[in-house]
Amino acid sequence: MSTEQILGLVTGLSFGFLLQKGRVLRYDKQVSAMLFQDMTILKFMLSAIIVGMFGILALNDLEVIKLSHKAMNVGAIVIGGALFGIGWAVMGFCPGTSVGALGEGRWHAIFGVAGMIAGAAIYAELFPFFKSTVLSWADFGKIGLSEALGINHWIIAIIFTVITLAMFRWFEKKGL
Repeated sequence: MSTEQILGLVTGLSFGFLLQKGRVLRYDKQVSAMLFQDMTILKFMLSAIIVGMFGILALNDLEVIKLSHKAMNVGAIVIGGALFGIGWAVMGFCPGTSVGALGEGRWHAIFGVAGMIAGAAIYAELFPFFKSTVLSWADFGKIGLSEALGINHWIIAIIFTVITLAMFRWFEKKGL
């Protein structure tokens, strides 16, 4: 195994452990999140985004890594987001939590994992068709939010964090 594979395995296992400890693998938490009755999953996701965002931006500024944006394509985002949402609503798991639930021994999550694998295979097989249709709709190229807005990425990160912390406080006041 290469160092990258070992680091990927350690990172994946650590993330799965945190998902389990955060109790976000529970079906009742998933349903409550979709009904806006329990914001545990949203708080978990936003916390992970903030930590990852600051880490990636710091590594990029230190030139340890180089960011490479995917194309900002409206058609792909809308269709992909809809499929993600439908899958989450039908299964009661998002991709990460379905794998975590399977690791926890919840065998019904195998259907979600199988669906992800089948979806990836179908996408790969139909990629030439998608490239000439969906992936060409409103393609804005490889841009990030800071380039699109003309604002330093640290300002965006700080604004996002402040808004997120304000939301967390509001969630706590509401008992969510």
